[in-house]
Amino acid sequence: MGGHREDEEDSDAALLRAVAGGDSAAMATLYDRHAGWLHARLSRRCADPEVVREVLQDTFVTVWRSARKHRGEQTGGWLWTIAARRLVDALRVRERATRLETTSMDEATAGYDRAAAPSVEERVLAGLEYGDVGTALDRISPELREVLRATVVDGLTTRETARLLGIPEGTVKSRATRARAELRAALTQLHPSPLGGPA
Repeated sequence: MGGHREDEEDSDAALLRAVAGGDSAAMATLYDRHAGWLHARLSRRCADPEVVREVLQDTFVTVWRSARKHRGEQTGGWLWTIAARRLVDALRVRERATRLETTSMDEATAGYDRAAAPSVEERVLAGLEYGDVGTALDRISPELREVLRATVVDGLTTRETARLLGIPEGTVKSRATRARAELRAALTQLHPSPLGGPA
């Protein structure tokens, strides 16, 4: 099973080298292989299918333009890093536009607009990017943070996370445990207990 994963990764690396050389057939193969799981994972973070489609398209446009920048890291992880950044950018733009739209309305017409209201998932994501949890996440080590994002934010299983990050399942479990402990400690530093006293 591990051999199959290595073969697939070698095949992905070869496809990326071909894409870097301008091979559109290799790009189509890479898209067919990875677009499905990227779409599913993006959909877990954003309820708007139009935004998900745009982000997925942007992701592969970026891959086409910057395949030569791939430096041998695990292909799925590299693709997800691009997609996640595109999604955060898209949600920031959308949030800014919604804020401007709401601000420009006069008080009489500034009622609750369901269509413009962010979904629960988007509010959670915004909290993770901008709120206390986001600040605390920034304080934990990157390898722990990426496991926490994959398992908690994206809802991936241990096996899916291991495949995405190119690490053993046991490592995912141990990093997830350490990540939660570090996150709790970071949140405690941000908001010390009002009761005080030693823990």
